[in-house]
Amino acid sequence: MRSLWSPDDARAEVARHGAMGVGEDLALRTYSARLLGADPALVLHGGGNTSVKTEARDVFGDDVEVLCVKGSGWDLATIEPRGHPAVRLAPLLRLRSLESLSDEAMVNALRQNLLDTSSPNPSVETLLHAFIGAKFIDHTHAVAVLALANQPNAAALIGEIYGERVACVPYVMPGFDLAKLAARLYDERPGALGLVLLNHGIFSFGQSARESYERMISLVSAAEAFIEKRPKLVASKAADCAPAGRTAEALAALRGALSQAAGDRWPSRWVLDLRDHGPARLLAAHPRLTEWSARGVATPDHVIRTKRRPLVLAAPEADLEAWTDTARVALDAFMADYQAYFDAGAARSTQPKTPLDPLPRVAAIAGLGLIGIGKSAADAAVAADIAQSWAETLLAAERIGEFRPLGEADTFDMEYWSLEQAKIGKALDRPLARHVVVVTGGGGAIGAACAQAFAAEGAEVCVFDIDGEAARRTAEAIGPRALAVVCDVTDPVQVEAAFDAAVRRFGGLDIVVSNAGAAQRGMIAELTPETLRASFELNFFAHQAVAQAAVRIMRLQAMGGVLLFNVSKQAVNPGPDFGAYGAAKAGLLALVRQYALELGGEGIRANAVNPDRIRSGLLTSEMVVSRAKARNVTPRAYMSGNLLSREVTADDVAQAFVFAALLRSTTGAVIPVDGGNVAAMLR
Repeated sequence: MRSLWSPDDARAEVARHGAMGVGEDLALRTYSARLLGADPALVLHGGGNTSVKTEARDVFGDDVEVLCVKGSGWDLATIEPRGHPAVRLAPLLRLRSLESLSDEAMVNALRQNLLDTSSPNPSVETLLHAFIGAKFIDHTHAVAVLALANQPNAAALIGEIYGERVACVPYVMPGFDLAKLAARLYDERPGALGLVLLNHGIFSFGQSARESYERMISLVSAAEAFIEKRPKLVASKAADCAPAGRTAEALAALRGALSQAAGDRWPSRWVLDLRDHGPARLLAAHPRLTEWSARGVATPDHVIRTKRRPLVLAAPEADLEAWTDTARVALDAFMADYQAYFDAGAARSTQPKTPLDPLPRVAAIAGLGLIGIGKSAADAAVAADIAQSWAETLLAAERIGEFRPLGEADTFDMEYWSLEQAKIGKALDRPLARHVVVVTGGGGAIGAACAQAFAAEGAEVCVFDIDGEAARRTAEAIGPRALAVVCDVTDPVQVEAAFDAAVRRFGGLDIVVSNAGAAQRGMIAELTPETLRASFELNFFAHQAVAQAAVRIMRLQAMGGVLLFNVSKQAVNPGPDFGAYGAAKAGLLALVRQYALELGGEGIRANAVNPDRIRSGLLTSEMVVSRAKARNVTPRAYMSGNLLSREVTADDVAQAFVFAALLRSTTGAVIPVDGGNVAAMLR
């Protein structure tokens, strides 16, 4: 591990933040905190802590000593100066004289001494940062250090590696008691560069931001060097990943099994995130995984994201149905074990506890890898990142000796600690949260509008388009979690591969907007067979290929699903010179009804949206002029020639697709989006 400190960048950050009234200490604190947060081998997803003791001006204009410490909800990788709220230091130091202090009283004392009461709650480790005299303090959950700190003989190993440079702190729950213990051990070892908290992490200190940061890098590097001298664990042949198709099938089956296990009591839809390389793949296939996984998390901070252990499953079999049955049995056992774990912990607790859902947040499948499970793609990615870090820590620990993290009792206390639970957001799900949506033709006007509309309702979105750059633009406009896939929907092989890619990315599929299409012009009597066939290939058979690929996944999940088709008013109200398009769309409308008829019993709904006169790749400005001329009206009159006298937009169509997706008891329906067109009304 090497230092990323740049004097030029540090000066630039001081200047940038200084222009906004931020002092040099806090500016450098922010800069070095971000350096720590950018390295997943040090910090993951809100983990770690940083602080600086400095001065700030109070309401009277007096300069007072304060501790600027990371606030709850902030991530070191993206932290800003306001993410280190200032707390008056003198009252915090006075707390050290107390014999005991409850968590509630501690939080109250911290909030009472904030200079700005609108600031977030200071870290639960604030008092530790306050009681230790160093100006700058850094705290991480470095993988290499955790591999040492989770050994049965951790204290001896830490002494062997660091000597007098580091003090070793036995495990204590974060809060007042840990702060007093850590401060006492720090005081007993003058000149110590840091602390290693057993089963927890590492602290480094310095009189400057650079000194504290580079001491952290040096201490972690020493641990890495110690581990590298030990032989590496050999990968199993089973670590070879399954083919893409088999992986997608197994993920979809697992997602369905999770839904079935959740029943009506817990959320039934989950998003998955597969990690199929490096330590994640090696660990998932290791013959000792079942034994290792039962031991627990690498640091107790992670338990709220991953639970204490993963769900462990064998490699997918050729008989996927049999493998799914085995997965269901394993899930039932996992949930029963979690309930027993909760019952034991709750019986010990002096406070009443309400059980969290008993479903796993990480699965380990031989031949696939480690899988994060979450309520969203972002949430699943957090679980997967931590699972991958857990794999790295465990494998490194086994190279040294034995991975021996905290036991069940301490882990339960952390998982059900109110101050730890407060880190997890409690916001209500949006209407389509936990749903995975595929939009074909997602690079065009209607497709892009649909993709964005579904994302706005909380869905995870896959954008398919033959134009890869257009698909990428749509996905980027949604955000980093959206997936862009190049796909020619007239090629069934590409369609199958695209859906496999979507499932590998999100774990399954809930809704398909089969939107891709194009209009061929010409009088029907004058069309060549090739033109007519080309229209049917794109506007009928491609929709069939998309629907078949989607249904295959939906059946593996056994969770129902939604098939939505962009049919067009041409299916019921054909226009001159568009016979090839209208005939194919009429066939598509029949296809929609057939899917509704045949798949309703499986909970798969099929509905159509019939747009008309939408400015898009189908209806260009030139075509608007041409169609208006054919109808002897102005272009404006042509576009608003409906009962509402208004032009219909791609956004209007997108909202109709979202509406159709939310109609839980409707199938076989046709929703017109044409501003009112009597000739296109169904009868």
